[in-house]
Amino acid sequence: MKRTRLAAIATLGGALALGAATAALVVQGGLYDVGATRQHTQTVHTLLEHAMKQSVRRQARGIETPPLDAPALLARGAACFRDHCVQCHGAPGVAPGPASMGMQPLPGPLLDAARRWHEREIYWITRHGIRMSGMPAWGMRLGDADLWSVVGFIAELPRLSPADYAGRMEAVRGADCALPSGDSEAAPGPGAMPPRERARAALRQYACVACHAIPGVTGSRAQVGPPLAGMARRTLIAGRLANTPDNLVRWIRAPHTVKPGTAMPDLGVTEEHARLIAAYLATLH
Repeated sequence: MKRTRLAAIATLGGALALGAATAALVVQGGLYDVGATRQHTQTVHTLLEHAMKQSVRRQARGIETPPLDAPALLARGAACFRDHCVQCHGAPGVAPGPASMGMQPLPGPLLDAARRWHEREIYWITRHGIRMSGMPAWGMRLGDADLWSVVGFIAELPRLSPADYAGRMEAVRGADCALPSGDSEAAPGPGAMPPRERARAALRQYACVACHAIPGVTGSRAQVGPPLAGMARRTLIAGRLANTPDNLVRWIRAPHTVKPGTAMPDLGVTEEHARLIAAYLATLH
């Protein structure tokens, strides 16, 4: 019995070692084609999609759906859908944009989303996005009321013909769904993060990590801008301003007013999010 157990353990260990060696060979050898012109196998696609659906259902349970049939809410949702959704997902009689059609996985149409997802799940997806899919998180750019307005409009889509959709868009011509200039999370909604985690989310959502290596924030080894480790110890910001919380907020929100010609772009960071980011950077000693 003991020999049988040892043989089984040795066999399992050997299989695991072989699997790890094969995976290392595939990764290190560049054998896996990551190009978006190659599709996943159907098995991989189905597995990833199933894992995504199960995750969303688990994360969204317990979210209470407010009434979504008010005309003003649906009109706001139509404007937000037009400004932020249709370019990737299309609409009744409207094709998605060319960038979307070149993505892998392909962003699916939302015409049947309300038949496949609960409204609370559509809200969760819109708010948090889907990692490694191209679906962005809108929770730091749209207020909670706007997120629910989008959910309400998506719930209407299965009932809209192309002519109906065109009529809805005509009715909101001139309206927009711009990010408020103030606090975009005055009503953070369910699942709101603590300040430190929200700061990390802001550093990702405003693409700070695309140019800077930031301790505590996952990203590639960016070399465009200076690393932000030790930010709390620096005496100057951009070589111009004393390193104070207010000055750091000013630099984050309007870098060209501090240093004309700087490569640091204006990212449209709200006051609230700039203060979250500044407070986080002040902890990096």
